[in-house]
Amino acid sequence: MPTVRLAPSAPNGTPLTVPALGLGTWHMGEDPARAGDEIRALHTGIDCRMTLIDTAEMYADGGAETITGQAIRGRRDEVFLVSKVLPSHASRSGTIAACEASLKRLGTDRIDLYLLHWPGRHPLADTVAAFEALRASGKILRWGVSNFDTEGMERLSAVPDGRNCAANQVLYNLATRGVEFDLLPWMTGRAMPAMAYCPLDEGRLLSHQGLGRMAEARGVSAAQLALAFLLSRENVIAIPKSANPERVRENRAAADIVLSDADRDDLDRMFPPPRSKQPLDII
Repeated sequence: MPTVRLAPSAPNGTPLTVPALGLGTWHMGEDPARAGDEIRALHTGIDCRMTLIDTAEMYADGGAETITGQAIRGRRDEVFLVSKVLPSHASRSGTIAACEASLKRLGTDRIDLYLLHWPGRHPLADTVAAFEALRASGKILRWGVSNFDTEGMERLSAVPDGRNCAANQVLYNLATRGVEFDLLPWMTGRAMPAMAYCPLDEGRLLSHQGLGRMAEARGVSAAQLALAFLLSRENVIAIPKSANPERVRENRAAADIVLSDADRDDLDRMFPPPRSKQPLDII
């Protein structure tokens, strides 16, 4: 399994290595009839060493955290757990209360990486202060953000302790490459990984004819080729979501694909990289 190094959680802290291919949980926990399949899919991912699991209090109003908690019961120490606080909760006291509620749903005493889901109305300084208080108490081990563009990252860096941000989770896939122009270089220069959500463009890449033909010629699936593209990028963590154990195993096999220079050129022709700064895409 390829890995990515997370920045230290504080000055003079210790970097941490995590899997570059993890498990998403968006839309899990919405239908009780699917809970068993969702838990089995997460178990399969953990067994396949996709031990980074991403969830959020927003997903199914906490339902995804509940599913995740059930899946990691008895296996907590095997998992690098990521969750997120809603911007509407991200005041100093609200962030702490939201984290405590997430911990209860997850059935754990700590979150490994806690993210602000997107920029909101509460001052960043207050959210960061809450993150630092949670880290000091051991309830979170690292903190970061999601859906922040380059200007947002600059604003974050300017607040007290803002440079302790460990990651930024953004929409990134073959069809959505705008972050490559300025945001990814900004983060790479600070040894800060990007977490790519919706790495298969909510499934739309699976029906892309050109990608499908290229994948067939390589003897792989379109999904595996799309994930291999992200895994070939520096400092990128991909978090595909699936409630199907077989699809999880298929996703895992993407980590074994090595793209050639010719492969990259073909992908660039089908999905051109950005030539200028673009607004941050968000779902």
